[in-house]
Amino acid sequence: MIQTQPNNKPHLVSDTEFRTRVAEMNKENGRRGNGHAATYERPVPQAKETRVKLVPFDEIKLGAKSRYLVKGIIPREGLIVAWGPPKCGKSFWIFDLAMHVALGWRYRDRRVQQGAVVYCAFEGQTGIQARVEAFRQTFPIEMDGPVPFYLQPVTLDLVADHAELIAAIKRQQTTAVLVVLDTLNRSLRGSENDSKDMAAYIAAADAIREAFNCAVAIVHHCGIDGTRPRGSTALSGAVDAQLAVKRDATDAIVVEVEFQKDGAAGDIIASRLKVVEVGKDEDGEIISSCVIEPTDPSQASQDCKLQLSKNQRTVFEILHAAGTRGLTIDEWNDKAKEAGIGTKRRADLTDIRLALRAKGLIYEHSGGWSVKQP
Repeated sequence: MIQTQPNNKPHLVSDTEFRTRVAEMNKENGRRGNGHAATYERPVPQAKETRVKLVPFDEIKLGAKSRYLVKGIIPREGLIVAWGPPKCGKSFWIFDLAMHVALGWRYRDRRVQQGAVVYCAFEGQTGIQARVEAFRQTFPIEMDGPVPFYLQPVTLDLVADHAELIAAIKRQQTTAVLVVLDTLNRSLRGSENDSKDMAAYIAAADAIREAFNCAVAIVHHCGIDGTRPRGSTALSGAVDAQLAVKRDATDAIVVEVEFQKDGAAGDIIASRLKVVEVGKDEDGEIISSCVIEPTDPSQASQDCKLQLSKNQRTVFEILHAAGTRGLTIDEWNDKAKEAGIGTKRRADLTDIRLALRAKGLIYEHSGGWSVKQP
């Protein structure tokens, strides 16, 4: 039996409740002498809506949609982390890439899927305004209609506020293809080292990704030793692409594709900052910012490979000493622990191994791992 509530939403009466009402109706009919008995029919339950669906094997078809937002760097959909030490230029770089997406410009001769970008500047809000003006004054923008780039300049608690952020994007009546969260530290109300806090943050970022089927790029800092993103390893385990950003000896900004879930790693994108005067403040002082300029990646790539941390160099030399035969993973781990590396956290050895492979210095084979020969 379906009963209508004051808010006009149907309410399914339970079996027990319906039987009780039938009995009461029969008693009332008996008193009135109309002789009509109410009959009982079992209520038919309504099927619940579900997101779960099973697709038969023969109906699974290969999609032709592009896998990348920026070819070889940013996947069309997924979580991305761009990490590096403070003041290495990662925010300048990710902003420049985001503008290329918004404008549909090729990025370093790579294909770009154009679309709306939402840039969440959780820190340095004044700086991002100057950065936008520097880009506007340096690069001629020819576009029909407004540039689909939206700045979110308020510091948020992403876990608590992600639904509000999603609603704000939807109010623009546009579908974002890229949402930048700059930085994780300023939008996390918890500890980066706590796996539960990090899992909650990842879930919030995932909710944004699912709302728009888009890429979500998280700008993050590095740990003390500079070998991996800071805090819980849950972040690296959840992302679809990981980009390491650093300054080399020539002060170039070097971005290395450390990991791509559905693509190759090892690409190097090198850039330099060019200072641009964008105006004057109310005191007449010059306001300046920077724009990104491409530079030759060949030398930067070589510098990147040679710039190993102390632990990375030690682990690399252990494998190098084994010769062409190489070492099994257990042999390599044991020798590294004898050198005092990985004794507290086994994950440290995994991080070092992935970093060495991304730099093109080692490779995995059926017998274990070996150093690449020049």
